[in-house]
Amino acid sequence: MYGAIEPLTGDHFLYEYPKLNGECFQQFLDWLSQQLGSDYAILQIDQAPAHTSSAIRWPENIIPLFQPASAPELNPIERLWQALKKPLKNQLFSSLQALRERIQEIFDQLTFDQVISVSSYNFILEALFYAASY
Repeated sequence: MYGAIEPLTGDHFLYEYPKLNGECFQQFLDWLSQQLGSDYAILQIDQAPAHTSSAIRWPENIIPLFQPASAPELNPIERLWQALKKPLKNQLFSSLQALRERIQEIFDQLTFDQVISVSSYNFILEALFYAASY
């Protein structure tokens, strides 16, 4: 699953792909670019090989921001992933598909306020305001 959130507005995007590789990441970027329309986004990402591949073609309206290695706590989406795991705790699923469907259901039920709540930490907001000033 690939996701993106906007900590200031609570906008959130999720799309499932079969693999976590460069090809699927490129498809996610292209899809996210379409979802954004004429808006721009700074996409904070880790340094996974799929994210740093020279084959990645960054859409004009998505600007990559690579976070330091081994620092997932700096990325707002990581906080959302943690929040999504809580309702899944101690549940058994009959299949991988059932788990996928439950994750999508939880994600679809998220409100903008919930996304803001888990992702709008002061240091994140300050960084966003600083980046927006340029």
